Amino acid sequence: MTYQSQPSNPVRSSVTNVVGSPVARRMSLLALCAAYIQGPITKILNFNGALAEMDHFGLRPAAFFAVAVIVFELMASAMVISGFLRWAGALALSGFTLIATLIALRFWEMAPGMDRMMASNAFFEHIGLAGAFAFVAAFDLAKGTGR
Repeated sequence: MTYQSQPSNPVRSSVTNVVGSPVARRMSLLALCAAYIQGPITKILNFNGALAEMDHFGLRPAAFFAVAVIVFELMASAMVISGFLRWAGALALSGFTLIATLIALRFWEMAPGMDRMMASNAFFEHIGLAGAFAFVAAFDLAKGTGR
């Protein structure tokens, strides 16, 4: 049996050209990292709030963890967006997201109601985000672009 290519599909070809363009890829990676850029900026602008957040989750010393999270999120995001060791930055953000989600969104410990439902939704959204970062890492490694 011989392989025959599919007939040309102009719609698919156009979508591929747009979605696969360098600008679209860069914007997609920027969107994926948006929370990991916005979060540290918010922590920098309100460092007392960042300290309170670390205390709330039992992370002590709070100042160490606040600074570590700020630096980590910005560095890993820069790696993903720039392409420099993208796979490593994406895997780091995936693992970080899983750990932070398990610490911060323990919906199963909450009483039934709106707060539990919202925490449950956020939990699974974060699981999806961690999966997206794992996918970026796998794709980058499979393409051989993991410098």
